[in-house]
Amino acid sequence: MIGAIIGDIVGSRFEFDEQPKDNFELFRPKPQCDYTDDSLMTIAVADAILNGKSYQDKLHEWGRRYPNPKGAYGGMFAQWLADDHPKPQNSWGNGAAMRCSPAGLIASSLEEAEELGQRTAEVTHNHPEGIKAAR
Repeated sequence: MIGAIIGDIVGSRFEFDEQPKDNFELFRPKPQCDYTDDSLMTIAVADAILNGKSYQDKLHEWGRRYPNPKGAYGGMFAQWLADDHPKPQNSWGNGAAMRCSPAGLIASSLEEAEELGQRTAEVTHNHPEGIKAAR
C-alpha cells in the first residue's frame, strides 16, 4: 500500500505531460508531484477494511473530503461522488485496480485477495473488466 502511494506521487507529474526518462528524480516539489485520486481511494479502501465499514461509504467520504486531488477525479467517478445515493456505473476504467492494494495486504490467501479486490471494485466499477482488474 505504501508502495502504491509512493508510485502514485512519483508518477503524478507524468500523468498528463512529460514522459519519464531512464534516470529521473523521483520526487519533485509541488505542484509537479503530489497525491492523486488513486492515493485517496487507496486510503479509503484501507479505512473501510480496517474499520469494518462499507467500501461505498468510505470511497464517498474520502472523495468528498478531498475534492481536488492532482489530476482530478475521472468524469464518471466525479459524478458518482456528487450523487448522494451512488450506484455502480458499469465502469471498466482503471480506478478500481489503482485502489485495491489494501485488499492484498490483509488477505491470507490468493482467493481471499481476489474476493476482497472484487468487493473494492464493484461499488463503482461493476463492469467485468473493472472487476477483473481489481481481482
